[in-house]
Amino acid sequence: MTRQRTGFRVGLAATALAASMLGTAPVLAADNSTPQPKHSPSAETMIVDGLILRPLGIAATAIGTGVFLATLPFTALGGNTDQAGRKLVADPAKYTFGRCLGCISKDQFPYKDNPQ
Repeated sequence: MTRQRTGFRVGLAATALAASMLGTAPVLAADNSTPQPKHSPSAETMIVDGLILRPLGIAATAIGTGVFLATLPFTALGGNTDQAGRKLVADPAKYTFGRCLGCISKDQFPYKDNPQ
């Protein structure tokens, strides 16, 4: 009998935990800190972006990271590590992961650090 009560309590605790986690999902989803696109992209633009531009952006981010790491001693000596990191890693990553699907130009999607 005690095993059944213990199992019931564990099940009840798991259900309560799952319900509390599900209750926070709408609150987290309502975060409006990401700027919204100015124009709604077309389906064709979304397809091109998802199948061609995003994979190219991931490759550019990976290659840029490799080049940045390979040239890091030279950029450190030259004093432009921040600029090299921004151009080789941060900009491709921001273009790949920091915009909506189908928003392929800066006019369509306001980046967080772009002046309006």
